[in-house]
Amino acid sequence: MPDDGTASDDVALLTRAAAANQALRDALAVRVVGQDEVIEAMLVSLLARGHALLVGVPGLAKTLLVSTLAQALDLSFGRVQFTPDLLPADITGTDVLEEDPETGRRRLRFAKGPIFANLVLADEVNRTPPKTQAALLQAMQERVVTSGISTHALPDPFQVFATRNPIEQEGTYTLPEAQLDRFLLEVHVGYPDEKDEREIARRTTSGGQGDVPRVLTVDELRALQGLVPRIPVTDEALALAVKLTRATRPGQSGPTIVERYVRFGAGPRGSQALVLAAKARAALRGEAAVEAADVRALAVPVLRHRLVLSYRAEADGVRDEDVVREVGDSIK
Repeated sequence: MPDDGTASDDVALLTRAAAANQALRDALAVRVVGQDEVIEAMLVSLLARGHALLVGVPGLAKTLLVSTLAQALDLSFGRVQFTPDLLPADITGTDVLEEDPETGRRRLRFAKGPIFANLVLADEVNRTPPKTQAALLQAMQERVVTSGISTHALPDPFQVFATRNPIEQEGTYTLPEAQLDRFLLEVHVGYPDEKDEREIARRTTSGGQGDVPRVLTVDELRALQGLVPRIPVTDEALALAVKLTRATRPGQSGPTIVERYVRFGAGPRGSQALVLAAKARAALRGEAAVEAADVRALAVPVLRHRLVLSYRAEADGVRDEDVVREVGDSIK
């Protein structure tokens, strides 16, 4: 921590972050069974002010996770169900003409869309055409929305949690690389184990659900999010983040799997995202500095969606996460 008047405050915030980490997990457990790794990734995204893409088949509680997290934080929650006929204005909002009943004068008023919320669930984001997907780009990167000649600020905090179904491809569109790069993490939501699935079946068929306790106020969350950039990074961890990202690019003396299957590797935003996510992970553990282990733990969810693989990779059944894992194994 910095050696100034803010050091003691930051130590207190670190302690609060670690306590909030466990309290949020307990709050989510009221509605969601298991999914510990997914929850950790979501909390990392939350503290890092990043957006997350949740990939998994239907029925794995992706929507429930996001809505429950919003309840635990007492944040406004907006949901957009992406469909092929969805228009950009359906997400961002639009100018509407209204008449003043007293003066009879007409004026334009901006009607806000569902994106004007603290936590926005973009459900099945790949079901809408690229033009509508692009409506999210400015919001995710700049946290503002432009309508006509006016720019409207989004709430603070503002984060997008999008979902994508990996198996149903009919009627879907490929997400543009520019949009994928705006997601801090791509989180894969897997099937629960047998014990958790028994508990899910018991709990969801018994009627009624417990109340989700509020863990943090908006101001407390903002304070924790403001702490994350101030967490220092060891030279080893910083060097590892840059090496991992650069090794995903062909022509950078990376492992053979990169030269054989990768068309384009992760750009500099990958290094930035890896360091920022590692800082958030350290904060959740109450640690005052980022270690190399934090970087390695987040390499796959941070980097895999930033790779563009070749057709040969698809033919040989090589996945983006296979590439990232082998890159990580090649760097000691």
